[in-house]
Amino acid sequence: MFGSRKQKIRMQFDGKLLASIDLAKQEWDHAKETEEAVSDVDEEITAQTVLARQKYLFLYREARLRQVHGQHIQSSVFDH
Repeated sequence: MFGSRKQKIRMQFDGKLLASIDLAKQEWDHAKETEEAVSDVDEEITAQTVLARQKYLFLYREARLRQVHGQHIQSSVFDH
């Protein structure tokens, strides 16, 4: 009875975490592509790429700590 609501909330936030991880991965990929496409890379572009990478890694580590598993394969797996 009491654990049911807690479980629903956990599942809801796990889903949001997985969605955030997917979005962070897309942002990191976009930042890498931008950095590679620009011939004159300045510190701001490099910093944005590093920030996007760190955000993705933070969310990924949080998912591992919470033992969250997604039900789909990330699209970036097929890109390489």
